[in-house]
Amino acid sequence: MLVKFLDGPEKGFDTLQRANLQRADLRGVDLRGADLRGANLWEANLREAKLQRANLREADLRGANLRWVDLWEADLREADLQWADLQWANLWGAKLQRANLREADLRGANLRGADLTGAVFVSGWVVSKGGEVIN
Repeated sequence: MLVKFLDGPEKGFDTLQRANLQRADLRGVDLRGADLRGANLWEANLREAKLQRANLREADLRGANLRWVDLWEADLREADLQWADLQWANLWGAKLQRANLREADLRGANLRGADLTGAVFVSGWVVSKGGEVIN
């Protein structure tokens, strides 16, 4: 897989599963379809990154900057997005089952078609399969 950075050359990676990218500056990176299962992206800057259909299952995205990120149909099941900045992120059709979204900033985010079953937003608040919030 090749990764394209905003003002730099493409770089190749065999796998990013369980990669430690803590606090990495990944602004504008093109990771469409990348396998980032279980990756540590704690406080990473992914602003304006392309993560369409990326596998971020069980990834640690606590405090990550995900502003304007395209996560169309991304797999974020069981991901930890606590304190993440998801302002204006495109989460159209994203899989967010059992994701931790406590204190995540979702202002302006597109959540159309996203599956939020079991996702936690604030302490004790969970979305049921039918879309209602359970306390």
